[in-house]
This record gives sequence, C-alpha cells and structure tokens, in this order.
Amino acid sequence: MIELNAQTIAFAILSALILGGGLGVVTTRNLVHGALWLILSLLGVAGYFVLLSAPFLAAVQVLVYIGAIAILIVFAVMLTRSMTSLGEVRNRQWWISAITVVLLFLLLAVGIILPVWGRGAPGDVTTLSATVGGAVELGEALVAGDGFVLPFEVASILLTAAMIGAIVVARDEEDGQA
Repeated sequence: MIELNAQTIAFAILSALILGGGLGVVTTRNLVHGALWLILSLLGVAGYFVLLSAPFLAAVQVLVYIGAIAILIVFAVMLTRSMTSLGEVRNRQWWISAITVVLLFLLLAVGIILPVWGRGAPGDVTTLSATVGGAVELGEALVAGDGFVLPFEVASILLTAAMIGAIVVARDEEDGQA
C-alpha cells in the first residue's frame, strides 16, 4: 500500500503539474502558450530531482531547459510571424497519433513501471535517492567510455542539426519576404 507522507503528496502534486503541462502543450494552438505549458512541465521535473535529493540536476533543469524554452519563445515569435495569416489546418489522421501515443504509453508502463514496482516484496525495492550521486559522479558518468558519452554526443549532434535547421528556415523566410 502507498504510504501517505509529505513526499507522496509532493510527488502527486508534481505529477499533476507535469501531466497538466504536457496536456497543455499538445492541446494549445498558440506557440507561446505551448512554450509556457512546457515550462510548467519542466518545473515539475525539476521538483522530481529535488525529491530525489539531486539539487544539482534540479538547478541544471531550471537553468538550462527553462532557459532554452525562453529562447524557443523568441524563435517561435520570430519564425512564425508571417505564418499567422494561415487558416486553421486540421489533420485528418489525428486518430493514428492517438493510437500511437496510447501504445507507447502502454509499452513504457510495461517496460519501466512493472520491473520497478511489479516484482518482489514491497520492502525489496531500493529507493532511487540512494543511487543518485552528486555533480562529480554525474560528470564521470557523462565522460566515461562505458557511461553516457555516446548518448551525450548524439544529443549534441541532434541539437546542432536543429540549430542549423532553424537558421536555414529563418534565412528562407527572409529571402521570401525581400
């Protein structure tokens, strides 16, 4: 049974913030409002890090990701100024996306939630806060050959490609208006 204490209540509140923010992101049609909903969701994730006794990761979440959302708002305003005159576009295949999201959620539920909470006696599950290290352990895990160096590099290449794509789109819009 779930024990009702301050951490459980904080977890429930943060989960509601994250899910509500995510729902706001996918349901709003305004880009700026979507970015603000994303900020709310990322603040909830920072709260998770605080609950896990990882204040460094919480600070990084707030500074890097929410700072990046502020830049996203600037890009959204700059790049879509000329597109605001377009009519409302509806996708007739929305139901395919809904089915995909439900299947992905079920896959994640089976693959992540069941191995953590579905096996063994209730006292056998170790807490996540015991395995979370500080900034030194995080740095070593990011640059160690057997750690997270490959996903870290792939993410940096992906972000670089996204930035180049944003520059190309911005230049194409400038050339079309001139």
